[in-house]
Amino acid sequence: AEEFGKTVKYMIFAFSMALVLIYMVLASQFNSFVQPFIIMVAQPLAIIGGVMGLWLFDHTLNIYSMIGLVLLIGLVAKNSILLVDLTNQRREQGYDIDGALRNACPIRMRPVLMTSLTVILALLPASLGLGAGAETNGPLAVAVICGMITSTLLTLVVVPAVYSLAMHGMDRLQRRFAG
Repeated sequence: AEEFGKTVKYMIFAFSMALVLIYMVLASQFNSFVQPFIIMVAQPLAIIGGVMGLWLFDHTLNIYSMIGLVLLIGLVAKNSILLVDLTNQRREQGYDIDGALRNACPIRMRPVLMTSLTVILALLPASLGLGAGAETNGPLAVAVICGMITSTLLTLVVVPAVYSLAMHGMDRLQRRFAG
C-alpha cells in the first residue's frame, strides 16, 4: 500500500508534467494561449473514458493502467490538433469561424477516425488477454482503447463547439476593446 501510494504520487507528477509540456508545445505551435486549451479539452474526456473502461472490464488502476492513461494524453491531443489546425488554415483563407468549422470537420473526420482505429485495433489483442504478459498489458490496453473511443467520439463534437465558443468570444472582446 505504501509503494502504491508513492507510485500514485509519481503518476500524478507525470500527468501534471505531461499536461504542462503539451500546453507549452501547443502554445508555441499555435502562437496562442487560448487554442491549446481548446485542443486539450478532449483530454479529460479521454481519462474519464479510460477509467470507466477499467471499471467496466473489471481491471484495477495499477501502474500499467496509469501508464496507459499518460499515453492517452498525447494520443488524444493529436486528434484535436488535426481539427484545430485545418480550421485555423481555413480562417486564414478568409472563412468565418463557423464556415471554417463546417469545412474542416468533415475533411478531418476520416484522418481522426483512421488514427484512432489504428491505435484501438493494435491494442485489441492485448486487451483481450491474448499473448505473453496479458495480465500486465491488459489494463494498459483497456484504458487506452476506452479512452480513445470516448475521446474520438467527443473530439468530433466537443472540440468544434468549444472552438466556436472561444473564438466568437475572443472576437467580441477584440471588437469591444478596438471600438
